[in-house]
Amino acid sequence: MDTDRAYLLGFIIGGGIFGNAENRLRIRLPYKQWGSYKTNPTRVSDITRDIMNVVNPLFKNIYNVTAYFEAAESGLWDILFDGDLSDLIADLESYGISCKGDLRTHVTISTLVKSLVDDNLKRRFIAGLADTIGSTNPNHRRFTNEIQIISFELKGFNFTFVCDLCRLLYSVNCLPDQILWNHPNFHCANNPYYKQWNKGFKIRVQIDQFDKFGAVAFRTKAKSLKENQKMQHDDHDAIPCPDREIRANISCVHPAENDERLPDIIRGGHYLHNRHVCAVLGCEHAPYNAIKNLFSSVGDLIMPFPILCKDDSATIEDIISSDSLLSKRKYIVSRYEVKFFYDKFILTPNILLFGNNEEVGYSIAEIMQGIAYIIADDKELNGKRPKGNYKQLIERHLQQNPKASIEVRIPDLLTPLIIMGEERGALIGANNPNVYKRLVSISTENEYKLLVRPIEEEDLRYEK
Repeated sequence: MDTDRAYLLGFIIGGGIFGNAENRLRIRLPYKQWGSYKTNPTRVSDITRDIMNVVNPLFKNIYNVTAYFEAAESGLWDILFDGDLSDLIADLESYGISCKGDLRTHVTISTLVKSLVDDNLKRRFIAGLADTIGSTNPNHRRFTNEIQIISFELKGFNFTFVCDLCRLLYSVNCLPDQILWNHPNFHCANNPYYKQWNKGFKIRVQIDQFDKFGAVAFRTKAKSLKENQKMQHDDHDAIPCPDREIRANISCVHPAENDERLPDIIRGGHYLHNRHVCAVLGCEHAPYNAIKNLFSSVGDLIMPFPILCKDDSATIEDIISSDSLLSKRKYIVSRYEVKFFYDKFILTPNILLFGNNEEVGYSIAEIMQGIAYIIADDKELNGKRPKGNYKQLIERHLQQNPKASIEVRIPDLLTPLIIMGEERGALIGANNPNVYKRLVSISTENEYKLLVRPIEEEDLRYEK
């Protein structure tokens, strides 16, 4: 193992896809808009030079193959090869890597990492990954431009690879800021009816941290990182996971928590925080005590109903009619002026409505977001999300029509509140912590894995 070989192995594993034809390999650079010749022709020229001046000579010297590329307007780049790939394949197989399909979705790098015997080799392997799947899109940030991020993006359900890569980054003191796991608790925390949750993993590292301890070989990537870093005003040090503050938000129970593609150790569990997954997986850097401390608040953090589900009226009606618990409810149906909810929100933005006490009821903030979706003009929406601030959208509509109203259906038990407009509707789940905490148990096989049973009518009647 030397630094050039370590880099190429990272590059191949990051983007390598073996096709059906024998010895057919392409390395895909999923640069998307960042690398699109339609969006940024200057950057495309730089990427071309990086491929020909960095990648091709290394493949020629180490594996005696010639690299060439195909670029699409969408920003996907495919690197292809002329020559015999036998040595390259043998190299991968010597580290236990099966040369089939999309490597990122099934590869195990634990054997390979043992050959990365010093930090220079580790950094070069990381550089190969960063040049393929390390996104430097400036939209990767923690809340504001002040903390910029490089995001390692992976498809599939290879939790083991994500853990191994995270450990590798840790070993060179390049501390990850966050892992976005490919799991419905993170990709669709509000809506259990959302099915397109399989969006892959993201390992996010602060740019300051990566600049000190990570690496890239592509000059294009290095330039992009520097440009993003200029958007910050100060340097930011990363904090080790055990020392990080844990703040969890409420999330809904999603049927895909039982998806067969999830590994056994993860499948069937509900996760309160990204580092909760790390604890279940047994990572040595997981904040075990902090995760356990969250368990006392599970009634406030887990909801067996949608927190907020927005869709067209017909779909909302179908959801209600196909759910035995929702369809059996008796509803009080009334018209409420939008201003009624707006005034409540302005006065007490954290209030719960239509409930039994201060801790039980429907969040005014979620109701307001549902209202904004229902009353918005088509041009004011991106899909199901209002463009810009939802409160300002409601204010604009109230200026045009102060008497605007919506239909509200209040159920006899605390199943979701239903609000409907002419073409769109929304379901809002109730905060009901004393009921919800009784649905949660701890797995007998893993003391950090939470299991949530389905809610039943008796649970809600017991509380009532």
